[in-house]
Amino acid sequence: MSDFGKVAVLFGGTSAEREVSLNSGTRVLAALCGQGIDAHAFDPASQPLDALKGYDRAFIALHGRHGEDGTIQGALEVMHIPYTGPGVLASALAMDKFRSKLIWQAAGLPIPEYALLDAGSDFADVEEELGLPLFVKPGREGSSIGVTKVKAPGALKAAFEEAARHDSLVIAEKAMMGGEYTVGILGDEAFPIIKIEPATEFYDYEAKYNRDDTRYLCPCGLPEGKERLIRSQALEAFRILGGRGWGRVDFLMDEEGNHYFLEANTAPGMTDHSLVPMAARVAGLSYPELVRRVLELAALD
Repeated sequence: MSDFGKVAVLFGGTSAEREVSLNSGTRVLAALCGQGIDAHAFDPASQPLDALKGYDRAFIALHGRHGEDGTIQGALEVMHIPYTGPGVLASALAMDKFRSKLIWQAAGLPIPEYALLDAGSDFADVEEELGLPLFVKPGREGSSIGVTKVKAPGALKAAFEEAARHDSLVIAEKAMMGGEYTVGILGDEAFPIIKIEPATEFYDYEAKYNRDDTRYLCPCGLPEGKERLIRSQALEAFRILGGRGWGRVDFLMDEEGNHYFLEANTAPGMTDHSLVPMAARVAGLSYPELVRRVLELAALD
């Protein structure tokens, strides 16, 4: 167990997802310590980064800005501390929903129709072009923070203003109403797909973390050939962004059974409601085994 050396579990931080990160990190820390690994809590919100000197590895359980966007990854690169998850560029690209869409489009991967919004946008024209319902979201946030489902004509402007409170980059996306799914990734393996069935209007922050009536289906119910194709494409989508180690790729289905990749996550949640641990369990990995395997894949760019 000493092969890992002294391990920093980074969680908390200053992003809008701090509470989720605290939950993830606490569980990761307990799983590592339970296996005899010399792991220690490290919260960048209260500890200077130079205090990481002397650590041999870092498990990143930070979510959102400064933890999932390449920022902390860059600091760890400078200090030559191997860390979990993708590197600087891949983390920055995956956090930026607009630029990751551009790369996936160029690679021929299916994505929902979308439009960038700003204060000068013709909101009525966007509603007509994309159709209703549609989703409006900050371009560089996670956990569905600032996301609104627009169902009525004329409601797009207010949804834009809500998203713009969280980020200057705002995206409107055509709603795909055939179901929401996710693919966990570990190394070169794409885990079994999970279908998400929220009891709320959509899979929002409340449904993700605070409710017990969200349903998670794994097996997901897709035909075997379709699931095999999507898992392969999800791994491709992750790798095209430069992903390594572990992550998660979310996708939607339309009512005709076509799939569309939505976004990649480079530091997925590890709470008791989180998706990658669920999929890993179906694949035969316990939570402590998953945490250990993620740590084994820690690297530098």
